[in-house]
Amino acid sequence: MAMEPPVKMVLGSVAFGIFWILAVFPAVPFLPIGRTAGSLLGAVLMVTFRVITPDQAYAAIDLPILGLLFGTMVVSGYLERADMFKYLGKLLSWKSQGGKDLLCRVCLVSAVASALFTNDTCCVVLTEFILKIARQNNLPPQPFLLALASSANIGSSTTPIGNPQNLVIAVQSKIPFGKFLFGILSAMLVGILVNAAILLCYFWKVLSSEKSEEVEAAATEVLAEDDVTLHRFSPATMSHLSSRNSQEWSPSIDGIVQISSINGDSGHFETLRNRISVSVSEGDKQTSPAVAADWERNSSSSKEGTIGLGILPKKEEGGSGRSYVRSVVNISRVGSLREGAPLSTSDEKEGSIEKWKRLLWKTCVYLVTVGMLVSLLLGLNMSWTAITAALALVVLDFKDASPCLEKVSYSLLIFFCGMFITVDGFNKTGLPSDLWDFMEPYARIDRASGVALLALVILVLSNIASNVPTVLLLGARVAASAAAISEAEETKAWLILAWVSTVAGNLSLLGSAANLIVCEQARRVQFFGYNLSFWNHLRFGVPSTLIVTAIGLFLIRN
Repeated sequence: MAMEPPVKMVLGSVAFGIFWILAVFPAVPFLPIGRTAGSLLGAVLMVTFRVITPDQAYAAIDLPILGLLFGTMVVSGYLERADMFKYLGKLLSWKSQGGKDLLCRVCLVSAVASALFTNDTCCVVLTEFILKIARQNNLPPQPFLLALASSANIGSSTTPIGNPQNLVIAVQSKIPFGKFLFGILSAMLVGILVNAAILLCYFWKVLSSEKSEEVEAAATEVLAEDDVTLHRFSPATMSHLSSRNSQEWSPSIDGIVQISSINGDSGHFETLRNRISVSVSEGDKQTSPAVAADWERNSSSSKEGTIGLGILPKKEEGGSGRSYVRSVVNISRVGSLREGAPLSTSDEKEGSIEKWKRLLWKTCVYLVTVGMLVSLLLGLNMSWTAITAALALVVLDFKDASPCLEKVSYSLLIFFCGMFITVDGFNKTGLPSDLWDFMEPYARIDRASGVALLALVILVLSNIASNVPTVLLLGARVAASAAAISEAEETKAWLILAWVSTVAGNLSLLGSAANLIVCEQARRVQFFGYNLSFWNHLRFGVPSTLIVTAIGLFLIRN
């Protein structure tokens, strides 16, 4: 490609530089607008500087990639509602044999989950599970957080739907899903084993001790099992709110305390009864002993299924005496729940019907997901397959799809649109082509030295410019250079690009979004948050990335 006029090359480089700064440092002090707005700013500058025309900008947006990304996010949202990730969390702690066994499980489960449900989603929903399990077993969180992030990155390299850069590679290369999977599978399996071995070597003493000093100082109480098994996650909003019935007690105008809703929780029941007792004792200092005794009798009868509520004194007009109004509410259901008595037949039948409906719906979600994976393996169009699976789940849910569609990260889709335009404009300056022309003779894929140099370039660029822009900049050029040798070498070139750009994310904390998600999620977890520092990650990330990348390159190339 001929070099563009110097002015256009400079302006295009400035626009790309602004995009890169905001993509890598979204909270930069002089312009803290974030990654998504930064990508749109880069795209607008490319058009404003006339590096590309508006029509070329629209044409640069890759709709198949956006469709595939949207479909997989919707499917992941329904899988989260169907408790798929809760089951994965239970699998981590099921009959665990200690810290080393738990670490290996985290590596394996996160790798498989990220290959099927994307690495970012896996990290969002599993981070808090892993922190709770580590706390329950009196183990330090650092090795398990590193295992989750690094294994999720390695595992996501296996499939075209594992991470965003693989989506780009799969669409541009037109490599079938099955060929992509089996081309990297052996490298991923060995990489996971090596990564787990490195983690065990780093943290062997810590995992062998019964209690680490770090956890012993922080842990003042052990979480109940319900805290692990009854937690709900929302990948898009990172919301950790669980829906429970609330109790609202409010005094009426005439002094009668009323119940707006009742929960069968005995602990809440006692709290509310005590609250009424206080209101009775403080509401009228002249309450007679007889009334107090009457209140005690009614409150003690709650164990039998009834409770006397809100005996508040009220003066009658024109009279000197007092009359007391008492409301007795039958809560036999609450009483029976507190005493462990069985529910009524109608309640049992209704609960059984709801249980079977829920089970049937979850089964349908899993079947649709399996059908999507099988269709991808059969070589059907990936983006339309994912969109079809997402729409099938929306229809089977048979309710307003807005709550689930709101979990889709539309900001990520917009970020991709801006990035496509910005990278395409930078390519049109001719600068990337000239740099590749200089390097191509030394980075030929048919030589071991060429593969090593190519891998080093991808590794560095993925940590400097992020992995998706690196794939967009190098993908077509690396593939064209390999295609001049043979078709098989072209496929290998795409797979090497997928493997190295993905594993490169383990080098530092800023290397991939999955690392940042784990770090941020761990820091925000209530009661036992943990801060995974940049240097702690780098100390493990550098040797792990170099060793795992080299082993994977050998297996893919041969």
